[in-house]
Amino acid sequence: MISLTVNGKQYDCSVDVRSTLADFLREDLDLTGTHVGCEHGVCGACTVLLDGEPIRACLMLAVQAAGHEVSTIEGVAPSDEALHPLQEAFWAKHGLQCGYCTPGIIMSACAFLKEHPAPTEGEIREMLAGHLCRCTGYHFIVDAIAEAARALGAR
Repeated sequence: MISLTVNGKQYDCSVDVRSTLADFLREDLDLTGTHVGCEHGVCGACTVLLDGEPIRACLMLAVQAAGHEVSTIEGVAPSDEALHPLQEAFWAKHGLQCGYCTPGIIMSACAFLKEHPAPTEGEIREMLAGHLCRCTGYHFIVDAIAEAARALGAR
């Protein structure tokens, strides 16, 4: 039995000790926005925030998250009627195509922009080095993150 908070909601669940955090989120909590790509921590598709820090959910066991706060893409938007500035920017700047990598990138970018509120293009590209996107070529993703930084700074 583990107890953890996911997207602000407390969960007390029985979980297989071999279950990864990604599998737990997807299969037990039905939070399917966390995607599983390589299952080796290389692609970044499974990135979630653990106590505000980006981690690869495919490399962490669900039991290791006990007592922690997990944030997934489903918890990023401020409400059901509004998108987060990163989500708005990805939409407006065409920062996604197939969208498979997008949730992980947005989760990393959320943490990144808290530490770097006015990042340079180089800093954004360095942060993206931990994510693989086969569709976009990253140019529009960089533009979207820069746009979100400007929007968040204007608040």
